[in-house]
Amino acid sequence: MDFTEKTTKKETIFEGKIVDLSVHDVTLPDGRSSKREVINHSGAVAVVAVTPEGKIVMVKQYRKPLEKPLVEIPAGKLEGTDSPEETAARELKEETGYTAGRLQKIASFYTSPGFADEIVHLYEAFELKAGEPETEEDEFIELMEVSVKEADELIQREEIHDAKTMYAVQYVKTIPGQR
Repeated sequence: MDFTEKTTKKETIFEGKIVDLSVHDVTLPDGRSSKREVINHSGAVAVVAVTPEGKIVMVKQYRKPLEKPLVEIPAGKLEGTDSPEETAARELKEETGYTAGRLQKIASFYTSPGFADEIVHLYEAFELKAGEPETEEDEFIELMEVSVKEADELIQREEIHDAKTMYAVQYVKTIPGQR
């Protein structure tokens, strides 16, 4: 079966700094019509960084849509012509001060494919070197380094409550010696 929905009309409702919102009139595979609200996002990166001591590098920051702080792995939006790998290196440095001697892509995944096209590229950082964070002027971030056990506890307390970070914690558990 062909599942394709053909867009017959597209109306842009909002263009923002982070996302754009459009409404699409579509023809469904069976010929009926419907509407789809679509959020367009340039994409993002997230970085799994584990210190030589076995601690996962994380940041705590307030998330306005949730009205609470969350503990997350370093992440950020793709901008301009920067590649996902360049963006991962930049975000790791900006948010944590760490630089990576090498980055390796783990996976890419969509965050909410029912209404958004945001894709997150997940990288693992190797050969970490500590430094000073270079946060943006509107970012208030607390650097954290947590063990896998502590990360599991933060998940249970819903302080880690986003998919990319929960994925990252599970990924770290697959690294020999990191349970």
